[in-house]
Amino acid sequence: MKILYFGGQKSGKSNLAEQKAIKLAKVKKSYYIATYDNSYNDSEMNKRVEQHKLQRVNKFHTIEETKNLPAIIQDGQTYLIDCISMWILNNIDKDETTLLEQLESLSKKDANIVFVLNDVSSGVIPLDSLSRKYVDLSGIIGQKLASFCNEVYEVKLGLEIQLK
Repeated sequence: MKILYFGGQKSGKSNLAEQKAIKLAKVKKSYYIATYDNSYNDSEMNKRVEQHKLQRVNKFHTIEETKNLPAIIQDGQTYLIDCISMWILNNIDKDETTLLEQLESLSKKDANIVFVLNDVSSGVIPLDSLSRKYVDLSGIIGQKLASFCNEVYEVKLGLEIQLK
């Protein structure tokens, strides 16, 4: 089963995705794949990361992987990838094809995977090329995820709206 949760910042998507991953895993602990690259020295983001860690304590096995997601996904397990948006940022130097190939590989894994993606495509077109590339990749990757996920949920105000 592949499931996508997407929504704006602080919409509640991670919390709902965690609940779904726990439900999918049944009796086994799910794996929480944390994609944030802590090399940015961003104290505010570090606080967010710590909050996420507290939320998932005793619920998940945590794996930190910032770039190569297919390498750590094993068949027969349940994974929560939080979040694809950070994974895109970590791989912003790669071309679109490389990222789509990783997603294609994930789509073929015989594992439950719950994806979390920030919706950044509802604003204006960014002025700088790097920000435009990030927003464009987010939209392209979101479409790819939605194409192979069994379920897709948009999250607003902590409420999920099932699109697929």
